[in-house]
Amino acid sequence: QLQLVESGGGLVQPGGSLRLSCAASGSTLDYYIIAWFHQAPGKEREGVSCIRHTGGNTKYLKSVEGRFTISKDNAKNTVYLQMNNLKPEDTGIYYCAIRRNVYCSLDVPLFRTWGQGTQVTVSS
Repeated sequence: QLQLVESGGGLVQPGGSLRLSCAASGSTLDYYIIAWFHQAPGKEREGVSCIRHTGGNTKYLKSVEGRFTISKDNAKNTVYLQMNNLKPEDTGIYYCAIRRNVYCSLDVPLFRTWGQGTQVTVSS
């Protein structure tokens, strides 16, 4: 069974950068959509970015466009989220999730397999 493990979170000052990793084990990510989600304290989880593992089509939440970049390393079965120019409102838990589909989506209910999340705190 495919499992996801996120890493790379931490404490960073506003304007700083972090790179999150989502490593998959148990199966290849071929034919999957992989997405990153953000859950701020006291708020609902929202989709941030997604990528199609085969082909690499991407999609971003408008508020992170130009600051976040999603990428993949097929050989490592890993998807990354490079986060630059971080803002305090980016604070929260970041999850990666997958769905077997060809269409990139940021819709939370469509995803069934989730990682445990990694905490990102943006504060001075």
